[in-house]
Amino acid sequence: MKLKTLLMGAVASTAFAPMAFAEAHEGERGRDGEVKIIYWQAPSILNPYLSSGTKDVEASSLILEPLGRYDETGALVPYLANEIPTLENGGVSEDLKTITWKLKDGLMWSDGTPVTANDVKFTADYCMNPEGGCAQLAKFEGVSSVDVVDDQTVKVTFSEPMPNPYGPFMGGQSPIIQAAQFADCTGAKAPECTEANFNPIGTGPFTVTEFRPNDVITMAANENYRDPSKPAFASLTFKGGGDATAAGRAVMETGEFDYAWNLQLAPDVIAKMAEGGKGKPMSAFGTLVERLELNMTDPSPDLPEGERATAKHPHPFLTDESVRRALSMAIDRELLVEVGYGQAGRATCNMVPAPELYASDNTDCLTQDIEGAKALLDEAGWVDSDGDGIREKDGVKLEILYQTSTNAVRQDFQALIKDWWSQIGVETELRNIDASVFFGGDPGSTDTFQRFYADVEMYANNFDGTDPQSYLAQRTCAKFPSPESQWQGENINRFCEEEYDAMVAELGRTGEMEKRGELAKKLNDMLTKDSYSILPLVDRGRVSAAANTLGGVVLNTWDSELWNAADWYRMEE
Repeated sequence: MKLKTLLMGAVASTAFAPMAFAEAHEGERGRDGEVKIIYWQAPSILNPYLSSGTKDVEASSLILEPLGRYDETGALVPYLANEIPTLENGGVSEDLKTITWKLKDGLMWSDGTPVTANDVKFTADYCMNPEGGCAQLAKFEGVSSVDVVDDQTVKVTFSEPMPNPYGPFMGGQSPIIQAAQFADCTGAKAPECTEANFNPIGTGPFTVTEFRPNDVITMAANENYRDPSKPAFASLTFKGGGDATAAGRAVMETGEFDYAWNLQLAPDVIAKMAEGGKGKPMSAFGTLVERLELNMTDPSPDLPEGERATAKHPHPFLTDESVRRALSMAIDRELLVEVGYGQAGRATCNMVPAPELYASDNTDCLTQDIEGAKALLDEAGWVDSDGDGIREKDGVKLEILYQTSTNAVRQDFQALIKDWWSQIGVETELRNIDASVFFGGDPGSTDTFQRFYADVEMYANNFDGTDPQSYLAQRTCAKFPSPESQWQGENINRFCEEEYDAMVAELGRTGEMEKRGELAKKLNDMLTKDSYSILPLVDRGRVSAAANTLGGVVLNTWDSELWNAADWYRMEE
């Protein structure tokens, strides 16, 4: 099946799906008072172009919107755009080198000024600025120019045919920002614009009243929102911080909050909370994979600042493929699932676990093999020469600093993995960092997952939509976080292979669906079973909770969970 064929109708058929269920609840804007959301990972910025942390992207999505989104089925739906461009409607050119977007009529920013195609172009230029350190640069892979056709129309041109042109301006990771507000915030100045980054002017259902980073955001209904009956809530409180247990209880037991995100808790804990009767858990599988990132560069504090964890210094032992493979072989992924997620998790060896078209049949990592890992290290010359239980080679010991965010399930994982690694002669120091800091975008912090001042780190993320092209493009050599990019960048573990980069480019120009699937699987395998630079652990189902009185919620694993907050409303219990 050709992607060209897919573009010619499948998109438009679901274009207006998300609006249908809300029609019966229309009325006066702000009629339902306050809605309260709790994310135990607190947002640190409201500009998703300066942070790839899910908490920041999702909080921003209440304010900033893209041209189109993905609904709960993964289908493309228009938001600021009048329709999703396709070959059939003429929005995608026959040669697949351009996509032309038309804005809805009468769109206004929350400050009352009109939204124009210039804002769309500005957004692309802002992210593609080589000095800007854009956290979502992979969304603009292959873009050669973005041009204003008229006030309502913008054309994206790709350097080569782009069978999947829905990277730029699609999904919560790539919203439109206001050109007037960010005009003086481009390039290296981007992280310095605190007012714009904390209080963005948007088109979404809510506007920022006050933002206290790593704590609370208060919001009010956007009086210039394009639907006069929405949002139903006059105000929104977005509480950040704490832990997943407290968040789940606040919705399902005490009823203090209406929505709790990412209940990364053991299944029996969630079930017990649900007995509280105030709310209910919701779950769905998407592409969220808990994984270990193995640092390909040296994070040693003995190196000069500005050179730690950069390409100037390869890692002293994680550059040895035998060590990386042994670390993977020692892990019992099925036990991790049992301990941490139950029915809401599946052991996986893949970075891209879904959709089926793109999911590799790689299962090599699913069987733990402690003895095999020991033999592999012996063969590679890593031995315990002084009897202290730690293997070494050429004066380098296998001593690992393993970091992740503070979370009960993640700390359980750390303890288990430390024990397994000790059995094969690897010494592990554990560190956990407050999630608001770890997933924050502060270029001055040494504790962010992008800075990666550790040997191994663990976290999970996913990608917008059902096509992994942009997600896989994050791992090309040019996307290392570095001092030059204000420590932004998507290639977190600094993996770099010319063959990988070339295959990403090939995927970008391949239209035949079966061939796209084959390439995506090969790219996945290059990161995992071929190089072991990333060790996937668990394909995590998304689990969140909503109050019994909160209507309109549709759990979405393909975009921001808050994608349809404009349609939320209060119900009688």
